[in-house]
Amino acid sequence: ARGTIKPCPGFNAYHDAENLRNAMKGLGTNEDEIIEILTTRTNFQRQKIIEVFKSSYDQSLIDELRSELGGYFKSVAEGLMLTPGKFDAKEMANAMEGAGTDEHVLIEVLATRTNKQLWELAEAYQSENASSLKDDLKSENSGDFEELLVSLLKAKRDESYYVDEDLANQDAKGLFAAGEDKWGTDETTFIKVFCRRNFAHLRRVFEEYYQLTNKDIEDTIKDEMSGTFQMAMLALVQYAKSPAAYFATKLYESMSGAGTDDRSLIRIIISRCEVDMIDIKAEFMRLYGKSLYSYIQDDVGGDYAKILLRLCGMDEDEE
Repeated sequence: ARGTIKPCPGFNAYHDAENLRNAMKGLGTNEDEIIEILTTRTNFQRQKIIEVFKSSYDQSLIDELRSELGGYFKSVAEGLMLTPGKFDAKEMANAMEGAGTDEHVLIEVLATRTNKQLWELAEAYQSENASSLKDDLKSENSGDFEELLVSLLKAKRDESYYVDEDLANQDAKGLFAAGEDKWGTDETTFIKVFCRRNFAHLRRVFEEYYQLTNKDIEDTIKDEMSGTFQMAMLALVQYAKSPAAYFATKLYESMSGAGTDDRSLIRIIISRCEVDMIDIKAEFMRLYGKSLYSYIQDDVGGDYAKILLRLCGMDEDEE
């Protein structure tokens, strides 16, 4: 419950459906009303509005929004109306479509979703595409990176917070033996530990590893691995150490430099606003000395900015 979007008390799907219809009926569109409703309901509540809209008006609310809105504002509204599984499936399909693959998106989604979310993603992907997510990951990627993605998709991670001290020590030794201590690297050992263990346990493994080798696990990954596999393993370490810092950095990168990576900005805000956006904002402030709110405000404009800012939420000290 560290999200900025919380269930709306006194929620009434019928009222919301009617208000949304009125906001889109006739000449012009009442964007503020649409933003107000969409950003003060949880995804679960929005699904209920979609159902009622269909039964009351025999229309698809998502199609209506698509035809009424434009640009990135439309992308955000549409993203908010999709179930999380469908939203992730769409992002994954987009990352693999056409020439080339956006490996950063693939690892971001697969490394940061819960087992249940990964099952829902696989199911949604299968129903929206001609092939399974596993098959597409295999045909679009190769080598150790492909093996890592497929392992993550299996959703076999222990999700407890239990740290087994003996096993942590064993894992650290195993990683040392598989990397620094031998000619070449046994990537499979790294993949198994990084995809199966819970995050609290992994943090303990990293500490043990440092005590054993006097070296950060990141430095070993940089020395022993390369390319997309190295990028993905580093992302897993960063996420295991601090999900909030991982996403704060990603948000910063989406807006720093020339142009904005709108797709990433939208994906992260939508996928984290009910999870840990409060923590991400605190980390953003700590890392960059400026609030995420003001950063978004300086970077994008119009209704697109309005809807993102509502999802991001304004803290008392930002007013």
